[in-house]
Amino acid sequence: MSQYEKAWQAVLQRIDRACRAAGRTAGSVHLLAVSKTFPADAVRAVYAAGQRAFGENYVQEAAAKRESLADLADVEWHLIGPLQANKTAIAAAGFDWIESVDRMKIAQRLSDQRPESCLPLSVCVQVNASGEASKSGVTPEAAVAFARGVAGLPRLRLRGIMGIPAPTSDATVARAQFRVLHECFDGCREAGLAVDTLSMGMSADLELAITEGSTQVRVGTAIFGDRSA
Repeated sequence: MSQYEKAWQAVLQRIDRACRAAGRTAGSVHLLAVSKTFPADAVRAVYAAGQRAFGENYVQEAAAKRESLADLADVEWHLIGPLQANKTAIAAAGFDWIESVDRMKIAQRLSDQRPESCLPLSVCVQVNASGEASKSGVTPEAAVAFARGVAGLPRLRLRGIMGIPAPTSDATVARAQFRVLHECFDGCREAGLAVDTLSMGMSADLELAITEGSTQVRVGTAIFGDRSA
């Protein structure tokens, strides 16, 4: 068993324990392996262990990686980093999910540029739960209205809410930010939007995120190790 497979299995065990501790159904939380800055060979090793969904931050890095891994036809690629307007055409054609939609201009371009030959592009609305000026995302107060607008665009499929809370060692603060994201998710459902994904929680805080209702955790370091960027 490779180091990557061991690490991947350990993360799955953490997710399973957290689900049981929270009284949630096994399998109710999906794992997104965040492979940004790691080579295609590392993705291939984790894929061989059984992982299928991978998250990338950079459009062009991901494009090169996809080309190297073109033989792995069932990989599901998620963009989780900020998306610039001049990269939307590449992103619309090359990713299965865009989790970082926070501007209608970007959503409209993705809708216009998604190839007709592809399934609708799954998207999440990124919400800034911490209020930090340095963080991307719509405000929690604007999330539902923005999500409704995104849901109305052709060639896109609104899937839910994504957030990156401010790093903190205070579990109370972390859980409060996760609750804000969950409230946005619930607000979308109450508005009649067919959302199914609450993407929150990473290597250091996935247990807290699962306790607060996450349906997808984004884990990089705990699988691939420390990254250089």
